[in-house]
Amino acid sequence: MKIVIPGGTGQVGTLLRRELAAAGHEVVVLSRRPGRPGDIPWDGVNQGPWAEAIDGSDVLINLAGRSVSCRYTPANMQAMMDSRVRSARAVGEAIASAARPPRVWLQMSTATIYSHRFDAPNDETTGVIGGAEPDVPDYWAYSIEIARNWERELERADTPHTRKVALRSAMVMSPDRGGVLDVLLRLVRLGLGGPVAGGAQYVSWIHGHDFVRAVEFLVERDDLSGPVNLAAPNPLPQREFMRDLRAAWGTPMGLPATKTMAELGAFALRSDTELLLKSRRVVPGRLLEAGFDFDQPEWPTAAEDLVRRVRGYRGAHHVRSTARFLN
Repeated sequence: MKIVIPGGTGQVGTLLRRELAAAGHEVVVLSRRPGRPGDIPWDGVNQGPWAEAIDGSDVLINLAGRSVSCRYTPANMQAMMDSRVRSARAVGEAIASAARPPRVWLQMSTATIYSHRFDAPNDETTGVIGGAEPDVPDYWAYSIEIARNWERELERADTPHTRKVALRSAMVMSPDRGGVLDVLLRLVRLGLGGPVAGGAQYVSWIHGHDFVRAVEFLVERDDLSGPVNLAAPNPLPQREFMRDLRAAWGTPMGLPATKTMAELGAFALRSDTELLLKSRRVVPGRLLEAGFDFDQPEWPTAAEDLVRRVRGYRGAHHVRSTARFLN
């Protein structure tokens, strides 16, 4: 198949590009900063020559949007909103005007759309959309509004010949540098990977291998459209999540952090505490109902697998670097 991935240069895009190309598909990436042969420039807003790549393609996977790994300042929050909404609108317009539109449009969304809660898991049918929770920072509601507007552009797009799926994705865990696992392992290595603010908040996650498999599954299943949660079926409290990651890495201890300490750490890392403190208890109801079988449904074994891959990749990189130096 010909698969077009707007915004495909980040961690998730790199993962999809690598695995889908290895499976024999033609993968075309649209990027504001094209850096590899075959990348096509676009601005994520205006129609242009990039739309020709969509006309005649089989699948479109839109990942475009400003990274959430930043301080949640008003300017950055507005940039998150604009980059997601405008890129989804541009993609929808390109599909609508295509003579041969793709048969499926997978639009990245986020599990953050659900409420901050501890009492019950959120699936696509009974899950509670967030934004009205008491005793949470006001800007958390804006994160929900970003997600809602993101999905609204998908729904509004006039693409009658293209099936549309919103990927409400949890954190994608892959061994690639720069991803969320890379950040968490850095904390573990520094001895800082303990409970944050008590650690009762739930962490939803998905192994990168299962993320790619779920995308392939959704491409093939013509009966599935609308919101789909991409998350492993067993989210767990943050204190248990980090305990299992420390065990996989071989670090016996992780210092706990209070909410204030987390805020200071997030400020130093130019990130935000929502990523640490919000309880994301999300489960993949529709995937499971459709018969999708996770290869990595449990975090302890997934963490062990990911750590093996991280060490294998870094070991291979060290060997290649040494060989280049000696040559």
